[in-house]
Amino acid sequence: MRYLDPKNDLTFKKVFGQHPHLLQSLLNALLPLEEGQEIVSLEYLPAEMVPELPLFKNSIVDVRCEDNHGRQFIVEMQMLWTDSFKSRVLFNASKAYVTQIGRGGKYRSLQPVYALSLVNDIFEPDTTSYYHHYRFVHTTEPTKYLEGLELVFVELPKFAANHPLAKRMQVLWLRYLTEIQDQTETISPDLLAEPALEEAVEYLRESAFSRGELAGYDRYWDVISSERTRIADALAEGKAEGRAEGKAEGKAEGKAEERVELTLEVARRMKAQGLDTALVQQITGLSVAEIAAL
Repeated sequence: MRYLDPKNDLTFKKVFGQHPHLLQSLLNALLPLEEGQEIVSLEYLPAEMVPELPLFKNSIVDVRCEDNHGRQFIVEMQMLWTDSFKSRVLFNASKAYVTQIGRGGKYRSLQPVYALSLVNDIFEPDTTSYYHHYRFVHTTEPTKYLEGLELVFVELPKFAANHPLAKRMQVLWLRYLTEIQDQTETISPDLLAEPALEEAVEYLRESAFSRGELAGYDRYWDVISSERTRIADALAEGKAEGRAEGKAEGKAEGKAEERVELTLEVARRMKAQGLDTALVQQITGLSVAEIAAL
C-alpha cells in the first residue's frame, strides 16, 4: 500500500479542510494555548481573504475556522519561503481580526486570531529551533503582552522527533507531516497507535484517490518545482545585478577619490607658492579649514 504526501494541496485539504476534529487535534498540538484554553470544537469559515499574488500561489490559505469561544484560526502550508511571507501572514491575521466587528461594533467583542504557518523550507538558518511564536509583548517585560494576534511558524525541515521541549502530540503531528512523503509504503507504528493520526494516515492512501485527483496531485508538484526554479533564477539574477552594480559603484567611488586627491594636491602646490588662501579657496572649492590643514 502506498501513501501520498500530506503537504500537497490536495491531501492537506482533504485531511484538515474536511475533518474538523483532525484540525482541532493539530491546532491543540501546535499552538501555544495555555492550560484550559484548548480548542473543544471548530467550524470552518470562508477562506478567501486576499487575491492570489505572485510568489504566494504555492501556499494553502483555505483552512480557516472558528472555535466555540469565537477565536479564529488560519492554517497555511507554505512549500517555498519568500521574504514577504511573514507580512502576508500578518496581513491575513489582521484582516481576520478587524473584520470581526462592523461599523459601530464593540471592541470588547473582539476575539484572538491565531495564524499557524507550516513551512517546508528553512527561513531562520541562524537558529536550530523549528518553532517560532510571535505576539505583541512588552519590550522590557516579555511576560506582559497584548491579546489579539498570535503567529506561529514551523520550519518542517528542522523538526527532530526527539526534540526535548515538544509535546507528544506535537511530535506525532510533525512526524506525520515530515515522515510521510510521496510513494511512502510503510507507516511508523507510533503514528498508527494514536487514533487521530491513524485516521489521518488512512486519508493519504493512494488507492482512495481518483485518477483526476492524482493528476491534480502531480500538477501541484509540477507547480512547486517550476516556482522553485523561478525563485532560484530570480535570486541568481539579483546577485549578478548586485555584483555588477557593486563594481560600477566601486569604480565611481574610486574616481571620486581620485578627484578629491587631485584637488588637494593642486591646493598644496598653490599654497606652497604663497598664493592667497581666498584665491586657493575660490579655485579649488575647499574650505579655509581644509586649506589650513594642508
